[in-house]
Amino acid sequence: MAKKKFDFKPYLYIMPALVIVVIFRLVPIVLSFLVSFFEWSITGAGDFIGFGNYAKLLHDPVFWQSMLNTFYLVIFVVPLSIALALFFANFLNNVTKLRAFFRTVYYIPTVTSMVAVSIVWKIMFNQQTGLINYLLGLIGIDPLGWLAESRGIFQLMFGAGVPDWAGGPSLALFSIIILTIWKGLGYNTIIYLAGLQSIPETYYEAASIDGASKTKQFFKITLPLVSPTTFYVLMMTTIVTFQVFSQIYLMTGPPIGGPLGTTKVIVYYLFEQGFGEAQNLSYASAIALIVFVIILGLTLFQRRFEKKVHYQE
Repeated sequence: MAKKKFDFKPYLYIMPALVIVVIFRLVPIVLSFLVSFFEWSITGAGDFIGFGNYAKLLHDPVFWQSMLNTFYLVIFVVPLSIALALFFANFLNNVTKLRAFFRTVYYIPTVTSMVAVSIVWKIMFNQQTGLINYLLGLIGIDPLGWLAESRGIFQLMFGAGVPDWAGGPSLALFSIIILTIWKGLGYNTIIYLAGLQSIPETYYEAASIDGASKTKQFFKITLPLVSPTTFYVLMMTTIVTFQVFSQIYLMTGPPIGGPLGTTKVIVYYLFEQGFGEAQNLSYASAIALIVFVIILGLTLFQRRFEKKVHYQE
């Protein structure tokens, strides 16, 4: 039997995309890893310092504050995004009139520029003239310094007796959280809507015949059967939230990341170290590698729960 000749022609079709991925993704990742072991500024390379940049991170209070702010962002954005997206997707799935209109309305924020969205929300959060404080004033709530308040939201809600460590994210960071949830809500809603529409209607008909309530149908049928969608939304929202940057840059400051550094997330701190006044590319590369390791670790941790995902056959 003659040996089959290797055909290289199919690989020519993927060659352009492969070249782009290698040049603009793989090569920068490898170079960033190597740069983190040197004293490397934006003007050129310096001496080899081994794990010096990583040791410096351990004693950098701004790095730890940035990580805490980022984890606050993830802890609030991810579960609220999932819950709200599932709620609105369930609503849209049951809408019979103007269905296309409502789907478009929910999806508009996703396709809108983050720059435009951030500027509009910054105006809405303005303490003196913002729409949000105006609406709160109609129900008797005093104006809030949304983007200027460094105290934690739990301290504002329950009083000064709450210690700093339990104060939660600052009101300024919570404002960013609200925007981030709103911006990604349309995408997650559409993904959930696709998952809901893949559930056979016969399951609900059989449950209704057996006398199951709508609530019981939701928890016994809907939730288990959209678990693959939930798993996907969970992983993607976690990764995207760790990479939040634009809204911090556009909505906070001066100085950016204020007030008192309570909105300075890890990706902005990375940018600040690499391309701000410090121009320390090696230190920024070390931060980038730490962020990569954290996201990879969270992704692998979430993958452990995939066995509980119910895939339809």
